[in-house]
Amino acid sequence: MEPHDLYGLPLDRFVPERGALAKALRKEGHREQAAEVAGLRKPSVAAWAVNQLVRTQSRALAALFDAGDALQQAQSQLLAGRGDGDALRDAVANERAAVAELAEKARGLLSSEGHELSSTMLDRVSETLHAAALDEDARAQVRDGCLDRELRHVGLGAGRVLSVPAAGGDGPSRTRPSRKTAKRAGSESTSTKAAATRKREQQERAKRLSAARRAEAAARRVAERRARELKSAQERRDRAAEVLREAEDALAAAGEQAEEAAIAHRHAQQALERV
Repeated sequence: MEPHDLYGLPLDRFVPERGALAKALRKEGHREQAAEVAGLRKPSVAAWAVNQLVRTQSRALAALFDAGDALQQAQSQLLAGRGDGDALRDAVANERAAVAELAEKARGLLSSEGHELSSTMLDRVSETLHAAALDEDARAQVRDGCLDRELRHVGLGAGRVLSVPAAGGDGPSRTRPSRKTAKRAGSESTSTKAAATRKREQQERAKRLSAARRAEAAARRVAERRARELKSAQERRDRAAEVLREAEDALAAAGEQAEEAAIAHRHAQQALERV
């Protein structure tokens, strides 16, 4: 078994198989590799579920990445003033649908206690998949299939930053002018109409830019707060993981010592019987 294979096992088998693999490596004289394996962190339930999806749902995962790329492209075009609100809405819907499809696949997985994943865990799975759709670093981690914790996207994405006007709502008008307006327009010079058009376009662009900046600032504040919370949680988890690793190492050492003592005891009994 390779260390990578540990993350494809049932969740309740991770710790014992990790210990067995580390012990086997130590016996073979690969102490450095054994130490690395012993230090591997057991994945959280949500991270474990994503690892299973990576191993079993390659086609749906590829569709998620394609949807994420399309969403980022549509968002960039809209911010640059070249995009279309309908296109962005479609891209958001496609990305959400791809996440939902994979999350539904995860619904059938069981935790180490044999229970179906809770709604909270499924939400964390969805957040991790969303991060993988929109962030290259997160995508690389997810694609590797060895996550030990869930991920969260903290940048622009999934339509959270851009406020796209609903169909028929505010935004650049696409309706034809009324007859009365057309008559007035007929009396205007070409240069006056061109100037008015440019002014409207500038106003609309300024509105979009202002809305995007406000949304980005709000998202940044949330992201910074979540990042601080995440760092604090990671520190607590790391401390707990260190204690757990020390306990597991002590348990493994005690097991080996007990096995050696049992062998010595049997030898002593055999020697006693021969006397």
